[in-house]
Amino acid sequence: RLGLVSMSSARVSFAVLAALVTITPGIDTVMVLRATLAGGRRVGAATAAGIFVGVLAWGVAAAVGVSALLATWVLGYTVLRYSGAAYLLVLGFRLLRAAWRGDHTDPAADPPALALTPARGFRQGLVANLLNPKVGAFYVAAVPHFLPDGVSPLGMGVLLALVHDLEGLVWFAAIILGAHQARSLLAGRRARRAVDATAGTALVAFGLRLGAP
Repeated sequence: RLGLVSMSSARVSFAVLAALVTITPGIDTVMVLRATLAGGRRVGAATAAGIFVGVLAWGVAAAVGVSALLATWVLGYTVLRYSGAAYLLVLGFRLLRAAWRGDHTDPAADPPALALTPARGFRQGLVANLLNPKVGAFYVAAVPHFLPDGVSPLGMGVLLALVHDLEGLVWFAAIILGAHQARSLLAGRRARRAVDATAGTALVAFGLRLGAP
């Protein structure tokens, strides 16, 4: 009975913390929003799915101690951080270049280099999440405090990551629905350039912040 109460309390407490993290504007929100505006609901949902898989991977890593090891391994953490920063910078600069050059000759389509499909959206969401050591740092700091005595760390880590994903599902569903409704208003070339310029600037800023010492 006490174990069940403890697990329930852990889930609720973690859910509150994860909800605050989820709704705080960040890389994930920018990527899902831009993906939906550029490719529609399917692409936005696929991008969110990639993010969910990345979150689950970090939750498992934290539960089995992999991300804690990474946090103490300076070289590995540094390589991962710079790789993530470089990836965000590349995505951001590509969007800025398209916005600057006005590559959107067809309001309904991106230029080939930026065209988003569900598969590409999933890959971008997954890679951006896996290469962000700050997600791992969050799980390393949080998960150990929500592990009741006698509970499998791996099982609990997966459970907490799924709680985080469920909250993300609700949050991203709202973003995707809202962005899809606004998509027709942003279909013009000028509006598309503004969207890409804003998203590109945000991704470059996140990349620089991630790569900063």
